[in-house]
Amino acid sequence: MVQGIRELEAKLAAIPPRVVKLTRKAMEKSAQELVDMMKRLVPTESGDLRDSIGWTWGDAPTGSFTIFQVRNSKAEEASYGALRITVFAGNKEAFYAHFVEFGTAPHNVSRGGGNKSFKGKPVPHPGARAQPFFYPAWRALRKRIQSRIKREMKKGIRFIGPDLPGDD
Repeated sequence: MVQGIRELEAKLAAIPPRVVKLTRKAMEKSAQELVDMMKRLVPTESGDLRDSIGWTWGDAPTGSFTIFQVRNSKAEEASYGALRITVFAGNKEAFYAHFVEFGTAPHNVSRGGGNKSFKGKPVPHPGARAQPFFYPAWRALRKRIQSRIKREMKKGIRFIGPDLPGDD
């Protein structure tokens, strides 16, 4: 008979919660780092857009523009719980987050001007150039974020002991 099977099973059973705990911490740190860089890069006039940038577990607040979302698969959610983090920008006051990120084409801003059957006097808008704040931040931090999360997951798998140091 093979000895040590029970001990091995106990160690294997402890891996998922440990990995999830460390992954959550790494995801939170990474999301905050991304948000901080986005806030430094976003153009500001009133500061409403800058102040609307944030992150949350789960879905973004109503009225915001979801910029980035990391989630695990449905099978992983069933086994280990949902690990879905969302980085967002915009709210009722700063509804224009995607206009700033991607820019706009020239368009008619008179009431009803977007309608093809419009017969009033057009009020042209020259459009707005893109002033990206998300994608430059994401490109600059992507490798660091991915490495941090992978490193913490591996740490959770390798750790041997009753509990992780510094855990609450």
